[in-house]
Amino acid sequence: MTGDAIPRPASAATVEQLVRQRLAEAFGGPRGVVESAIPTIAFTVCFIVSDQLRLSLIVSVLLTVVLLVVRVAQRSNPQFVLNALVGIGVATIFASRSGEARDVFLPGILYNAGYAIVFTVTILIGWPAVGFLIGAVVGDLTAWRRDRGMRRLCSQMTWLFVLPCVLRVVVQYPLYVADEVALLGTAKVVMGWPLQVASLLAMAWLLSRNRTPLESPEHLLHDRPAGDDDRRDSRSCR
Repeated sequence: MTGDAIPRPASAATVEQLVRQRLAEAFGGPRGVVESAIPTIAFTVCFIVSDQLRLSLIVSVLLTVVLLVVRVAQRSNPQFVLNALVGIGVATIFASRSGEARDVFLPGILYNAGYAIVFTVTILIGWPAVGFLIGAVVGDLTAWRRDRGMRRLCSQMTWLFVLPCVLRVVVQYPLYVADEVALLGTAKVVMGWPLQVASLLAMAWLLSRNRTPLESPEHLLHDRPAGDDDRRDSRSCR
């Protein structure tokens, strides 16, 4: 693989098709999304029903371990279950140290706030984070930026990642401060995987709506003279 190429399947004729395929790989498909969300849903529902912090943590962790065992038994990629296990592990540490159920949700609030800030900055400086996600999948972190249509689409997709994070913080942080655990738990469930799925559906709509042709492979396979990108962009705007 050359350093400047964006490897693409033969079926990918447009930027949107390529990004759609890369995002499916990165998220692990519907199963990966569900597996990442199940532990949080289990804790929230169990705590609302039982009002027992320890029991809810145990149920959530055990369920995550079961998901991991199933993945290992099937010899499939356990990445998304491991991510969920780390997440519920961090939440358990926070809640165990304070003894307050609301602190189970604090890592998620902090994570979403940091995520939104970092991703917004990447858009503002012209290096949208989704581009790096695609680059990591294809094995070249920066080749995507050579295609103007890809850069624009990656910025739009990154905003769709930022929006759910902002909404979660705006809704959940006031509930955390007010120690409204039941409402916080409900908000966590409603704004967790359902909101993520809504965001992914918005991305799918965006990817199906646009038809931005990929630049010809020779433009991506070979180095272009300095300033060529700017000249070409300038010509295309005339």
